[in-house]
Amino acid sequence: MAAKRHRLAQRRKAVGFSQEQLAERLRVERSTVVRWERGETAPQPWMRPRLAQALRVSVEQLSDLLMDDADAAGLAAAPMQSCTMPLEDRDLAAADAGRRELSEVDDMNRRELLRLMSMAGTLIAVSEIESGLDWERLDYFADGVHRLDPAMVDEYAVLNTHLWRVFALSRTKGAAFPLVREQLDVLVSALQRSCGPAMHRRLCELVSDLFQLAGEILFDGNKYTHAAHCYTLAATAGKEAAAFDLWSCALTRHAFIGVYEQQFAKAAPMLQLAAGLAHKGDDALSTRYWVSAVQAEVFAGLGRLDACQRALDQAGQVHQLNGQIHNGGWLRFDGSRLAEERGTCYVALQRPGLADAALGDALSQNLSARRRGSVLTDLAMLGVQRRDLNQLTTYANAALETARQTGSGVIGRKLQALNRT
Repeated sequence: MAAKRHRLAQRRKAVGFSQEQLAERLRVERSTVVRWERGETAPQPWMRPRLAQALRVSVEQLSDLLMDDADAAGLAAAPMQSCTMPLEDRDLAAADAGRRELSEVDDMNRRELLRLMSMAGTLIAVSEIESGLDWERLDYFADGVHRLDPAMVDEYAVLNTHLWRVFALSRTKGAAFPLVREQLDVLVSALQRSCGPAMHRRLCELVSDLFQLAGEILFDGNKYTHAAHCYTLAATAGKEAAAFDLWSCALTRHAFIGVYEQQFAKAAPMLQLAAGLAHKGDDALSTRYWVSAVQAEVFAGLGRLDACQRALDQAGQVHQLNGQIHNGGWLRFDGSRLAEERGTCYVALQRPGLADAALGDALSQNLSARRRGSVLTDLAMLGVQRRDLNQLTTYANAALETARQTGSGVIGRKLQALNRT
């Protein structure tokens, strides 16, 4: 029989958790916690950071708690022995273990995201089914400790904004994913406890906001199916909140997947719907101009030069807006990317003269590494169209180095397309 982990149970009790409460906190069965404390099993590597956080210890301290008491005593009494595995072999083994653990964490994040998407979709739909309920009466009798109020929801909104900033500043976009998933968990839980149509709509706005961010991270990692699910749910939540600009942006992001997969004919109708919604929204925001910019790429992919130029010109009218025209989160279009977007369109239309001027203008700006890599790839494609081997290799190598530094799937996908030409 396995030796019990008394110290693990003692730590759980010290922080005030019963086995049931710890299991609920970690979203596992109580029997799982029982097996951990009996020494029958150990938590999976991806679970250990969460368990350590719940027990208010470091991961290193948790490793001590997870040792069987008999093993811990034996370790204290045993003399130090040298490791017979060569250093390089140990390094390789550690690297392989690290990669496996990261893969498990990534898979866990995606599974958890799918669970949250399912829950959120159900909770959003519930409002339509239960529209006859007396929400005010339910709110009155809600548990005061768990009641939501506007101030709390405002704090959720601030956290959403913060996560968009983390995403924008992160060199590797996937680094923001665990934080986004945790915040989605909070929002879905709040949605489950929301009372009253006004609070429900406000939370739907925040859910739509953050599922768009989750989709952006997954899209950058070339996980298009998961990204599409996020954008679909974001659009549904935006519709439920009657937030036309938010709803339009979710549809535009969804259509953008079709642009990258070169399914331009399928993307066009969704963008047309997004454009109609944007015109119902706030005309002081840049939503409709962003939709036009994406439509320009669709027209370019379909070989429609005149329609593409009209859409680009319409997108350029964003510069006539005054004041705060975007929120830096689910809406970030301010026209600063129009040069690179024009370049991308003209490359697709095989108009190297027009593309050169636009891409040269784009490179003169202070671009993020990710945006610069995309421009460099377009310039390499121009080398292909001109049969200029020197231009092709110079810009392709620079774009490849940027892709390695950022881990951007978007740049990687464009490089793959370049490789196929």
